[in-house]
Formats: sequence, structure tokens, C-alpha cells
Amino acid sequence: MASEMQTSFNDYPTTYWHQLEDGRVQCDLCPRECRLKEGQQGLCFVRACKKGEVVLTTYGRSSGFCIDPIEKKPLNHFLPGTPVLSFGTAGCNLSCRFCQNWDMSKSREMDTLADAASPAKIAQEAARLGCKSVAFTYNDPVIFHEYAVDTAIACHEQGIKTVAVTAGYISPEPRVAFFQHMDAANVDLKAFDDHFYHKLTGAHLKPVLETLVYLKEKTAVWFELTTLLIPGENDSDQELDQMSRWVVANLGPDVPMHFSAFHPDWKMRDHPPTPAATLTRARKIAMANGVRYAYTGNVHDSAGGSTWCHACGQLLIERDWYELGVWHLTAEGHCDQCGEPCAGHFAAEPGDWGAKRQPVSMR
Repeated sequence: MASEMQTSFNDYPTTYWHQLEDGRVQCDLCPRECRLKEGQQGLCFVRACKKGEVVLTTYGRSSGFCIDPIEKKPLNHFLPGTPVLSFGTAGCNLSCRFCQNWDMSKSREMDTLADAASPAKIAQEAARLGCKSVAFTYNDPVIFHEYAVDTAIACHEQGIKTVAVTAGYISPEPRVAFFQHMDAANVDLKAFDDHFYHKLTGAHLKPVLETLVYLKEKTAVWFELTTLLIPGENDSDQELDQMSRWVVANLGPDVPMHFSAFHPDWKMRDHPPTPAATLTRARKIAMANGVRYAYTGNVHDSAGGSTWCHACGQLLIERDWYELGVWHLTAEGHCDQCGEPCAGHFAAEPGDWGAKRQPVSMR
């Protein structure tokens, strides 16, 4: 669970750890509870033991900044069509064999962190560039907890919303501190089977489900779910049925579910890409079980990527990849045909950012 530390930037004191009787320290940020000797890093790579304390070695450093469409996170019910300033760091507290962002999340080269920016600088740039939100993404923001929280506070001072794209693998105490500063989240529910989690991510399902229930019951965070469907691993009718039934029973029918397509990458190049038909099947199963907003992702499927009124069936928000088309929501976020509310956070008018991707330099 630990490795010898090579080098670090800007060691930043952290809160969630304690001293062990044998002289090691235990990181209490996530359920891994890495136990570290002096000079060792946790599995996440960015939290390390230095001078008998756990520090964050990547505070103020990013793997790069980019303005994305909010739908790319993916969030379909949070300020649709608007630009979001996105950034991540390096490392991850999961070890997913199918990681689609492995060049950053699995990085052990600190040179990956090429762009330095303070929380205040990020907030100021987001405001200057007209971004409605800032997203902590590309790798899991749980592991750069302190940097993400400080940035979120700075963003809120500028009137900028905050978005966490996360696997939800976080312990109860830091979970509270983290999500109280987030306005929205997309949580990867990678499967509905603990064997899958243990075999392919090195983690466990239960803490993720606990995070989801916490978000629903204890916070005002708007959140959506994403499941990357891998052929032969987590795409059976039975598992999709169990997952979507659990979501409706425990989180309610209004939490959107995104089913996205796997492509061979990292350490799972022996699996085929996900057929588009698999995503359509998953969407149908979820909707049959009462999920009101289910989406297909990573494939060209306008119907599966669009938002429909669950009451009358009208097309509410048309999407062609990340481009918005027809918009049939009132200024209050209701269907303009039957008046039924559409769950989410909507502006009076849709944004027009489209599919643009704009790199940003903080220098």
C-alpha cells in the first residue's frame, strides 16, 4: 500500500491521519487507511509521511487546466450548455485496471504537474473566462482534498459553482468536510458487485454506496452517477437490474444514471470495446426500474443522450454529443408542455458553450 517517496512539491499539512504505536502514521482520508513509515507514500502517491506527519505533496500543482462543456463531466442536469474550468493533479486512491485517464491518475512522475495555481488564482481565472463552475476531475479530487476544498471556498467567493468528479471512495469524517463545499458531483458507481471492485479496482463497493446515501440524505449536492460498462465484467442484465433497483430505492428516481462505453486501455487491452447496444440495453433496464433520467455515453446516440419528460414524454433537452438543440424547459425548470418539474439545477436559458475544449494556462 505504500512506496518509497521520490520527490514532492509544496508539502501541505493534512488533518486526516493519526500516529500508530509502532511509529508509523495511518492516513485516514479513505478506506485504504495506508500505514506509512517515514519517507513513504500512500497508494494514491500524493499523500506521504514526512517528519512524522501525513502531508499532501501536490498542493497548488495541476496536470493542466481546460475549459470543457459541463456535459463532459458528465452532468446533464447541472447548468446545461455552460463552460466549466476543469483540472486535476496526479495519482489516485483506486487502482482500476481499466482506467481511461491512466496517464494522469497512474502517474508517478511529478513532472506531470506542470501548471501551478493557487486556489484564489483558479477562482479568478474561472470568473474572468466566464466559467459558471470549476470541476475537480481527470483524477479523483478526494486525494487532493485540501487543495480542492480551498479552491472551492475561493470559487464560492467569486460566485463560481464547484463540481467533484469522483469514485466516492472516502472515509466518513473527510467526506463531510469535502462535500460541504461542493455544489455538484458525478460519482463513478463502477459496478454493483464487490468482487468486481476488489479484482479490478483494488477497492470495495460498500464505502461507495455509503457515500451515495450520504449525498442523498445529508447534503444538498446535486449528483449524477456514471457506470463504465465493460463487456463480460459488469454488463449483465442481472447486475444492471440490481444496480438500478438499488438506486431508485435508496437515492430516488431523480438521480440521473449515465452508462458509458469502455475502450481497451491501461491494463485491460484484452477486452473488446463496449457495443452501443449494451448501453441502450442498460438504459432501458434502468428506466424500466423507475430511473427517470438514464443516458448513454461515449457513443453517438441523440435519443439516449437527451433529456425527456418522465411525465408526458416530451423532449426537454436535445443533445447531439455535447451540442444542445431543442430546449423545452421553462425558466423554472419545468416541462413547458405538462408543467412537470425536471430534477436538477437549470438556468433560465441554456448555455451555448457547445463541444469546445479550450486549454488554459495559469502562467
